Amino acid sequence: MQPAVLLLLLAPAFLALVWALMIYNRLVRLRLHVRESWSDIDVQLKRRHDLIPNLVATVRGYAAHESAVLENVTRLRAEAASEARTPRRAAAAEAPLAAGLSRLFAVAESYPALRADAHYLALQRELAETEDRIAAARRFFNANVRDLNTLCEQFPTALVASATGFRAVDFFQLDSAAERIVPRV
Repeated sequence: MQPAVLLLLLAPAFLALVWALMIYNRLVRLRLHVRESWSDIDVQLKRRHDLIPNLVATVRGYAAHESAVLENVTRLRAEAASEARTPRRAAAAEAPLAAGLSRLFAVAESYPALRADAHYLALQRELAETEDRIAAARRFFNANVRDLNTLCEQFPTALVASATGFRAVDFFQLDSAAERIVPRV
């Protein structure tokens, strides 16, 4: 066989291999982006969890007889902090916590001295900043998940994705309107 004919026969196979390697590398890069962005969400959720005991302690000093609300928020925080950190499970654990924080802030509204307390105001401000960071991290994570899922599901990149074990990833989303309550800070 002549070298030119052999080159013509091998060129398409070589180009297909190069294409598959490029797609594989892109999938790996996107998977790493998804993991990194999930880590950002996890850090912000842990930051929120660390703020809650201080907030509960501050409110407890002014509203000791509101123990049911305070104990509920403390319990929900413990449950959310101990939950396995996958997007679906974290969303399910964080939603009741956000609702509990809303009730805590509603209780705090009844105590003008508490609303004027510098420590309480600082904690409230820090929690508001954390909520904003969680929302930004969630948007970044979901954008990365969208890009990875698109590659995993579109033809012909889906061929490389399925052959190399890549699968679609869950978005970090809340399932119901009740879970979308953001603590009013």
